[in-house]
Amino acid sequence: MSQLTYREAGVDIDAGNKAVDLMKKHVRSTYRPEVLGDIGGFGGLFALNTGKYRQPVLVSGTDGVGTKLCVAFMADKHDTIGQDAVAMCVNDILVQGAEPLFFLDYLAVGKLEPEKVAAIVSGIAGACLESGCSLIGGETAEMASFYKNGEYDIGGFAVGVAERSKLITGEKIQPGDVLIGLPSSGLHSNGYSLVRKICFDVKGFTIDQQIPELGKTLGDELLVPTKLYPKACLPLIEKFDIRGMVHITGGGFYENIPRVLPEGCGVEVNTEAWPKPEIFGLVQQWGNVAWPEMYRTFNMGIGMILVVPQSEVSAIQEDLTARGEVSYVIGHVTDGPREAVLKGGIFGE
Repeated sequence: MSQLTYREAGVDIDAGNKAVDLMKKHVRSTYRPEVLGDIGGFGGLFALNTGKYRQPVLVSGTDGVGTKLCVAFMADKHDTIGQDAVAMCVNDILVQGAEPLFFLDYLAVGKLEPEKVAAIVSGIAGACLESGCSLIGGETAEMASFYKNGEYDIGGFAVGVAERSKLITGEKIQPGDVLIGLPSSGLHSNGYSLVRKICFDVKGFTIDQQIPELGKTLGDELLVPTKLYPKACLPLIEKFDIRGMVHITGGGFYENIPRVLPEGCGVEVNTEAWPKPEIFGLVQQWGNVAWPEMYRTFNMGIGMILVVPQSEVSAIQEDLTARGEVSYVIGHVTDGPREAVLKGGIFGE
């Protein structure tokens, strides 16, 4: 019997080393001054600037991209999916008032293709740069026979820091407070099991199908990366009384908004207060999806919600506008059960 090697079993260490070499420049481009060491260590090192905080609280979050990856496989496009992985984590810790500090990724592949891994990591690094955090480590696992060739899974986690006295918990929210919505870039990374069923099973579309209403292919629309909100929101957290923040992800409006509300407070959302990206109306029409189901599954054009006192609404919106950010007043806090009530148009007045 001839001697077997790890490569013959499906794991190519040389390909892994090449992937690391290709991604080094992307990783290093994200380093903040607090990063110690370099890529390749057993753990990432980050020296927290404790002099900046009286009572620093570390805030962490982890997530993946979900079945949006199936669309990336179909389109063979992998340079944007990394932003989705970062955004799903940094946006989550942001809502508690945390400045993202660093991010680590986990990438598992069937067969390691260094150029594809480098493309994925370039998207991760670009998103880390935009979010102000460092990519200080990660893991690329080649798992032959576990994933099909050409397929992979990606996840990660982010760690941020907030002053304990400035943590955003929602406990200060009260009736009369206002909801300011920040627009999404599209579908983000939720609802793709339903989207894929509608687009590819029900409608029979191809990934490169031109959609006239969108002015682009279906694949290009479905792979628009999740918007990153730290740059827009961190200055607001420093200057204003932000009482609650909501990242609209899986569960949409109905499930996510109540998570930040104290007992005795509900919200009313005016669904006519912001323009909806075309993709949401098309998905609803193509799949004959009930509108409540749409608002429970998708962000419907609002990716982040700020809950603020009425007295600060104008100043907050002026601050956002001055920095090129769009915002909408989309509702208010009510005295009642901890639930989101949607009104306007299809939901009635």
